[in-house]
Amino acid sequence: MKKCLILAVFTAVLCGCSSLPWVESSRNLENADRLRVGMTKEQVVEIMGEPLKDEAYNQPDVWYYYITTRWYDGLCTEDECMPLVFRSGKLAGWGVEYYARMRLLRDKDTGKQ
Repeated sequence: MKKCLILAVFTAVLCGCSSLPWVESSRNLENADRLRVGMTKEQVVEIMGEPLKDEAYNQPDVWYYYITTRWYDGLCTEDECMPLVFRSGKLAGWGVEYYARMRLLRDKDTGKQ
């Protein structure tokens, strides 16, 4: 029992995310089912909680929530998160596929290659 407790504490300390990764990812995936396009940022926070903070990939209108462990390094990397995209303070869409399409369209409109 003592070894299990030590392992749990060690895992929590190593994780760069706010809680145990398997608990947070499961909760975030379940909560994402309640998201709807057009929600305000405040409504999203009520459902999802606070997004990840202090990550290099954070943007004011793209929030990230931890959803899976791809690397066992204790860090929350962008590929382990679900992006939520806002336009004019309203939820426009979420998920890796949506974000990738949005970026492609934006880059096409601005002439980026």
